[in-house]
Amino acid sequence: MSKIPVYLMPGLAASSTIFEFIKLPEETFEIFYLEWFLPNDKETIEDYALRMTKKIKHKNPVLVGVSFGGILVQEMALHIETRKVIIISSVKSNLELPLRMKIAKSTKAYKIIPTQLLSSVEALAKYAFGENLVTRRLKLYEKYLQMRDKKYLDWAIENVILWQRTNPAKNIIHIHGDADAVFPIRHIKNSIVVKGATHILVITKYKWLNENLPKLILNNEEDESET
Repeated sequence: MSKIPVYLMPGLAASSTIFEFIKLPEETFEIFYLEWFLPNDKETIEDYALRMTKKIKHKNPVLVGVSFGGILVQEMALHIETRKVIIISSVKSNLELPLRMKIAKSTKAYKIIPTQLLSSVEALAKYAFGENLVTRRLKLYEKYLQMRDKKYLDWAIENVILWQRTNPAKNIIHIHGDADAVFPIRHIKNSIVVKGATHILVITKYKWLNENLPKLILNNEEDESET
């Protein structure tokens, strides 16, 4: 029996190293890693998603996306047939965005975010992960946050805030931490809640994911699970 292809898409500015602890049974699954590339000038997220699907080399893959990567894999699934779409620490529609992002949309405040300052790992980590940083984590985040190009950051931030989807796609499996500071759980509907998990649960709760992802991929049931 052929293995199930699982494609992993990291979050805003992050590289696939954020998945370094994700291990799925090798007899059943084969993992492939997707990476961000620079957008074209004024490229829509729909067109970017179509370009990203060219990296998919298998039929009916499982797409797993984290944060902004979760938004992207939902857009990719409009272009290709998928076995499952799983999002982690993300949103299923713009209705799940926090109030500060909705205000940024209405006031266009996102246009004045000094993204050139986000080349600082500490500043970018706070923006991308919503974490209270301590010194020992900085080297860790420097490894994870490798896409620091201003053009990409401007594009990514704008496309999170201006995402047009108002109706969640059917059959999205949504895993979310109840301590997520970037996308607070109070705005999230119909998710599998991981207790005590922050926005970087893909790193801090990898054991939970390693245990539960195979079942979520293979089963049709989407029962709520907790740590």
